[in-house]
Amino acid sequence: MTEIQLAYGRDSLTFAFDETRYQVLAGNLPGERPLTDVEIGEALSEPIASPALDDLFSPGDSVLIVVSDATRATASAQITNLLVRRLIQNGVSPSSLAVVFATGIHRAVTPAEKIELLTPFIAQRVKTIDHAAYDPSEMVLLGTTERGTPVELNRALKDFNQVVLTGAIGFHYLAGFTGGRKSICPGLASARTIAATHMLALDFETGGRRKGVCTGLLEGNAVHEECERVAAIIEPRFGIYSVVDDRGRAVRLHAGDWRAAHREGCKEYLANNSATIAATRDVVIVSCGGFPYDINLIQAHKALDMAAQACRDGGTIVLLAECPDGFGRPDFLKWFEGGNSQALETRLRDAYEVNGQTAWSLLTKAERFRIYLVSELPEEDVRRMRMSPARSLTDALDQIDREMEGYILPRGPALLPRLAPH
Repeated sequence: MTEIQLAYGRDSLTFAFDETRYQVLAGNLPGERPLTDVEIGEALSEPIASPALDDLFSPGDSVLIVVSDATRATASAQITNLLVRRLIQNGVSPSSLAVVFATGIHRAVTPAEKIELLTPFIAQRVKTIDHAAYDPSEMVLLGTTERGTPVELNRALKDFNQVVLTGAIGFHYLAGFTGGRKSICPGLASARTIAATHMLALDFETGGRRKGVCTGLLEGNAVHEECERVAAIIEPRFGIYSVVDDRGRAVRLHAGDWRAAHREGCKEYLANNSATIAATRDVVIVSCGGFPYDINLIQAHKALDMAAQACRDGGTIVLLAECPDGFGRPDFLKWFEGGNSQALETRLRDAYEVNGQTAWSLLTKAERFRIYLVSELPEEDVRRMRMSPARSLTDALDQIDREMEGYILPRGPALLPRLAPH
């Protein structure tokens, strides 16, 4: 038997398995050491499709730095600290700097999280701005896209003459990848704009997911393309996108033009974080990768989406997701009051909400697979979502035929299983 440690919250669970029956899917990326401050500085001086950082900012500039919230591991503390110091060295006044947290429709960042995301030094010295997607007074209308999406964004984006995007590149089940344009939309967009862009993921004419809207794809992805159109209205000056290891430390950095650097990073990420499989299997054991990826169920669903790529229809998925923040939205359970995913899709057609689509995506998987959820969520709530609650990993494994073959995904959101062509 072989043992593997699977992250669960800020801890880990041990899984002993037979290597003849289970295969670990961990991608192609070899273990890499974290980037040093010097190496990050070099990336800022030799950017992608852009002049060096020092040539873009000067005295008199006011600079807004966009930082992800606590649901993302982006190495923001190291990167933002270095960025702020570099801008000040180039003559930008500390009083002309601010950090805004791209929370989208997530909850606000707590004071403790701000310190963790920025370092105490930066959090105490640089103004921070909270985003409130449901507050019209915090938004400014900047027109509409060619598809008719209203562009309502945080007014801070227009209060500063330069905008720098930061974030991490990873997979996203609707937009293809995280990072880049997502710092603006949905990160700093109004709830109305977020709904209009994310609604494009569903094809209300034929039913189900719109063609091209999927993990690991940008070209022809309607959600990605519309979010990018929204972000382009702001014309960010620079983008800094990290790739992080399982401890949230930056091991790769793509900096430069906000679009070109992101696309290059996504291309590399797909190559390094995909695993080719010969066939789907009966069982998939998947960890979200621990905190913050399993901070709530809405975030944990991303790992479930990856596991579904490797599990046969009718098979079993065991999802390890602590969910200390619960569902991620207090009203998330309301979407499971209908009979099935088809009924929920009809409901979304009439009254669309972003989190309703996440619920729909989860429900379609619960109808295709038997899902055991190891979490801190109340058991009755787990059953309402059509999943089976498990008190522990052992409890879940006791319900599975030990003779079946399966896959193990130690960092579910960071690994895309892809079926080999036949």
